[in-house]
Amino acid sequence: PDHLKAIGEAVKGFKPAVPSQRPSLLHLSGLEPFTLDPSVTRFVNVGERCNVSGSTIFKKHVIAGSYDKMLEIAIKQVENGAQIIDINFDEGLLDSSATMRRFCNLLATEPEAAKIPFMIDSSKFSVIEDGLQCIQGKCIVNSISLKGGEDEFLKHAKLVKRYGAAVVVMAFDEQGQAATVEDKVRICTRAYRLLVDKVNFNPNDIIFDPNILTVATGIEEHNEYALNFFRATKIIRETLPGCHISGGVSNVSFSFRGNTVLREAMH
Repeated sequence: PDHLKAIGEAVKGFKPAVPSQRPSLLHLSGLEPFTLDPSVTRFVNVGERCNVSGSTIFKKHVIAGSYDKMLEIAIKQVENGAQIIDINFDEGLLDSSATMRRFCNLLATEPEAAKIPFMIDSSKFSVIEDGLQCIQGKCIVNSISLKGGEDEFLKHAKLVKRYGAAVVVMAFDEQGQAATVEDKVRICTRAYRLLVDKVNFNPNDIIFDPNILTVATGIEEHNEYALNFFRATKIIRETLPGCHISGGVSNVSFSFRGNTVLREAMH
C-alpha cells in the first residue's frame, strides 16, 4: 500500500534502534516494578502477616471469611515498609485453593497493596498455581524443593518458569532437611545446576532458603545452627552466581517463645 511505502521511504537509511541491555538483576513487579539492585539495597523485607502460619489475627479473619479485614492487614504491611507480601492459606479447615484465588483477585483491586510484588506461599503446588493464575506482574513462588525427587522438582520448576515467576528453593532433598553447612551447600548446588542447566532458569530468579533452624534447644548439635546458616550462605553466594538468599529469621529464637525482648535482640 502507498502509505506503507511512504513510511519505508521516510525511514530509509536509518539504523534500527537497539534496546539497551537489561541489568542482570532480580526483577519483580506488582503494579510497579521492583528491582533488587545490590548498589541500592541488599535486604528485602517480606511481610508475613497475610500468612495463616505467621499471624493468628489474620488466621482468625480468614476462618471467619472477613476479606475486608484481610485486605486491611495487607495494606498495613505495605504502609509499615514491607517490600513483598507473602500469602499463605495452608490451614486444615480451609479450602486453600478457593481462598487463595479470591484473596489474590481482591488484592489486585487495592493499588496500595498490589503495587508491590507478591510471594505465593504453599506446601501444595496446586494452591501455588491457583495464586499464579490470579495475579498481575512478576511474583515469587514459595517454594519448591528436591524432597520429592528430581522429576517432581523439574516439573514444578518448568511450571514456575512458564508462569514467569521467580522461585524460592528450600534446602531439602530426598533425605530430609539440610542442617549442616555441607548439606545446605550440596543441596542448593544440586538444585541450582538442575534449574540452570536443565530448565534454563534465570539464575537471578533463584532464591535459596538454606534453613534457619532453632538454637538453644538443649541439644548440643543445635548450638551452631545459626552459624551454619551464615557459613552456608557465604559459600552459596560465592559459588552459585546470580542467586539470592532468603530465611525465616524468627525460627532461630523459637526456643525463647514468650520472651519477646530476647527474641527481638537475637533477630
